[in-house]
Amino acid sequence: MDQNSESSGGVRTGVATYVVEAVVAALLLLLGITVVISSWNLGAEWTTDGPGSGYFPFYIGLVICISGAGTLFQSLFGKEKNTEVFVDGEQLKRVLQVLIPAIIYVGAIQVFGIYVSSAVYIALFMILLGKFSPIKAVIAAVGVNTVFFLMFEVWFKVPLYKGSIDLLSFLGY
Repeated sequence: MDQNSESSGGVRTGVATYVVEAVVAALLLLLGITVVISSWNLGAEWTTDGPGSGYFPFYIGLVICISGAGTLFQSLFGKEKNTEVFVDGEQLKRVLQVLIPAIIYVGAIQVFGIYVSSAVYIALFMILLGKFSPIKAVIAAVGVNTVFFLMFEVWFKVPLYKGSIDLLSFLGY
């Protein structure tokens, strides 16, 4: 148990760690099977002029299958199952505080582009989770994205995605 659960006297409830390990192992096994089947369809055998296009991915998929199956077996039938709770409510809340904004950020890139979305993401993260003042957060967010804009667009001449609504089109890039 973590220190917070012990000090509050509460009992941690949730999914056991070995169950989460088994689910992840099963997903890896499915991924490995998908790679093996796809590689076989591409041509996983040795041809007259060398390996087929699926030769190396086939064996990578095979290794993933073996490790996924081994982990799945060990997590379900091993002698030392980890029955501790994988994550409690407070821990899950902290993870979701980062995960949900990150998912929204990725979606915002499609609409507003990487520079505007990144500036908003950095500023809101600093204000809401970092407890920085809004002025410092906006200055940092705009400063970081200005440096990235200059570096990629101006100096390296590598255009990054501007989004379907290009709010920076007035810059001419």
